[in-house]
Amino acid sequence: MPVNPAHTALWPAPHASEAVDATVHVPGSKSVTNRALVLAALASEPGWLRRPLRSRDTLLMAGALREMGVGIEETVSSSSSVAGGADGAGEAWRVLPAGLRGPATVDVGNAGTVMRFLPPVAALADGPVRFDGDPRSYERPLNGVIDALRVLGARIDDDDRGALPLTVHGSGALDGGPVEIDASSSSQFVSALLLSAPRFNQGVEVRHIGSSLPSMPHIRMTVDMLRAVGAQVDTPESGGEPNVWRVTPGALLGRDLTIEPDLSNAQPFLAAALVTGGRVLIPDWPARTTQPGDRLREIFTEMGGSCELADYGLVFTGSGSIHGIDVDLGDVGELTPGIAAVAALADSPSTLRGVSHLRLHETDRLAALTKEINELGGDVTETADGLHIRPRPLHGGIFHTYDDHRMATAGAIIGLAVAGVQIENVATTAKTLPDFPDLWAGMLGVSGV
Repeated sequence: MPVNPAHTALWPAPHASEAVDATVHVPGSKSVTNRALVLAALASEPGWLRRPLRSRDTLLMAGALREMGVGIEETVSSSSSVAGGADGAGEAWRVLPAGLRGPATVDVGNAGTVMRFLPPVAALADGPVRFDGDPRSYERPLNGVIDALRVLGARIDDDDRGALPLTVHGSGALDGGPVEIDASSSSQFVSALLLSAPRFNQGVEVRHIGSSLPSMPHIRMTVDMLRAVGAQVDTPESGGEPNVWRVTPGALLGRDLTIEPDLSNAQPFLAAALVTGGRVLIPDWPARTTQPGDRLREIFTEMGGSCELADYGLVFTGSGSIHGIDVDLGDVGELTPGIAAVAALADSPSTLRGVSHLRLHETDRLAALTKEINELGGDVTETADGLHIRPRPLHGGIFHTYDDHRMATAGAIIGLAVAGVQIENVATTAKTLPDFPDLWAGMLGVSGV
């Protein structure tokens, strides 16, 4: 198979010659968009998603649901580009639920939300649904979802791999009921079962029996979105048992939902303000959200910046100094690459903890960050559950991405302060952040690169 030239091309990361001062319209949240697509597909009436993210992961989700019979109509105003415009304001998707059907084939790419959220949906389809994806998707854990679905009544062929590729033999319904899972490698195992549970005959009771559960904000996001479409959900936070979530069977409502900006994808732009001692405004930053990226306000402030949340958005300002940090990122692991990049430029060491599960993400992010920062002259060591970063003067060189969008944006952050950094396969940012190079150049006030 020929190699895509975009995967080997080197992108010269722009070096900041002065403090940034910019407004950056960040496209919609991938996590919210893909959850909203699943819930709308399972609803009893049509719904609307406004300002959805159009990226590889969300288009894979929409395409998979279409394969199973769901209608998804896209409208784009003349002021909105194919990537959703500067802020996606002109775009909306109308979701028309239908009887889920097979046979169907689903391409998950390397999207955790697609490979984990859709097998429970496929169990409700009338016919077999085959799941396949990128080579890396075969290495990502899926056993928590597969084993749980079997307990709940589904028939799945995976040749006992506990991973892709696999076929879910949908029977048009699923019994549901109580199930125990170990979701310590991914909170998406819990979300996957909860999202489809209102359509299970008995709903579901999910009991996590493993060690600490990572990325709890994403489970809270799932619960909030379920409740917003009429589902009854009992959680540990609402007085239920620790590590137990219960969803009652029932019809889901169609909604008219405007997708929030992706706060995790705002990270590199906020980091630019911190690294250059500048100022960045992210419009429409929500006052209340379950997105993990909201914690950037606290983390980057501790690392030397300041922020103001107003009705029009978040203004983040760098002080000209970057301080090291000792922080547990277990709930917000996806922020680790960007924080590591900033920490490599700080005036004191940093320790990032609670993120051993990142070894199972798009790539082994802990090993990748260690190797790439050290090859630019850094001093990073892996720990059992994270990274220890001792800042040193860095130099230019190639920053490899391993087909991981957050590795690419981490390299771009370093490139702001270090001349001569070249990002291999910056195109991988299209997984969740379309047109990143243009957004980056626009922030810096330079021509597209």
